[in-house]
Amino acid sequence: MATVRLESLRKEFDAGDIVAVDDVDLTVNDGEFLTVVGPSGCGKSTTLRMVAGLERPTDGRVYIGDRDVTDRHARKRDVAMVFQNYALYPHKTVFQNMEFGLRMSTDLTKAERREKVEWAADMMGIGELLEQQPDELSGGQKQRVALGRAIVREPDVFLFDEPLSNLDAKLRVEMRTEIQRLQDELDITALYVTHDQEEAMTMGDRMAILENGVLQQVGEPKEVYRNPANEFVGSFVGSPSMNFLEVEAHNTGGELRLVDPDGNFDVALNGQLSELVSGGTSYTAGIRPEDVFITDNGLETTVEVVEPVGSDNYVYLDLGHNFIARVDAAVEPSMGERVHVSFDESDLHLFGDDGTAVRTDGVDPTRTAAASRSTSST
Repeated sequence: MATVRLESLRKEFDAGDIVAVDDVDLTVNDGEFLTVVGPSGCGKSTTLRMVAGLERPTDGRVYIGDRDVTDRHARKRDVAMVFQNYALYPHKTVFQNMEFGLRMSTDLTKAERREKVEWAADMMGIGELLEQQPDELSGGQKQRVALGRAIVREPDVFLFDEPLSNLDAKLRVEMRTEIQRLQDELDITALYVTHDQEEAMTMGDRMAILENGVLQQVGEPKEVYRNPANEFVGSFVGSPSMNFLEVEAHNTGGELRLVDPDGNFDVALNGQLSELVSGGTSYTAGIRPEDVFITDNGLETTVEVVEPVGSDNYVYLDLGHNFIARVDAAVEPSMGERVHVSFDESDLHLFGDDGTAVRTDGVDPTRTAAASRSTSST
């Protein structure tokens, strides 16, 4: 095990016309499982490949433990990588695929290699598959072989590049649980890249969010969810996505109110936000669908669509574009019905014109986010 530290990591392509990773500072603590999440093209896989030694940084340094490995070849970094496409040799058996790395990078005897492969195969529940070929395996079995191949080397760091993307929904949940069990059992230092924010939140001790190559926020999943550092994080983390409305603060009769241009949203501020908001200033207000309740009084609005999703209903309201209330399945308003909705002020998020959150928790968002930075990446 080892700590992974990235210092001012940057990667350019096309002679600097494309900036895939822009000045990323990130630490993965010894034994920590850190997930890196963001939309396609945000630089998360490029970052992982620089840690693995498969891409050379344009600038910045990569440290594993106390060693600067920026200029070291991939096979000298003592990392193991699990890929999205399994990367198994089709002409080799499961045993030979799992043994291959040991043959290339260790001085173990044949008997010692077999012992380690069988140990890893038993751990992954694939002991009976060792003599089979990859084309005889299901997708889940192939992924277990790929994981076993990484485990057998007992490296300092495990790197996962969207390893579950090719699996069906049920199998992805099973493999998520399996990877978490292994991480806990082996006390692995792991860096796990995914575009699936649910995976990132359920698997990671901490999560890092990237957009356009820029690190937006790092923190424990619950903290990131409850206190997004900027509007992008608020919109990306959580399903359904956070509702957003453009509002302006007004002092009316000694009361501070948030009002939208269409007059659909008019809310008084009485709590901590009222001390941080300036009258006459425009903001983006964010509220998560699960924090919006259909009540007997409050903001009056019209039901546009009701989507049943099992235990919940998603109720689309005409407060704004795709404004959703996530309510219990027993709450079933009709399309076109006028209803009242309310929410707790403590669940309201406000973002300034640069997208940075107006914080009520005393945390400086610039400490964990680069929200106000511009980037030339596309």
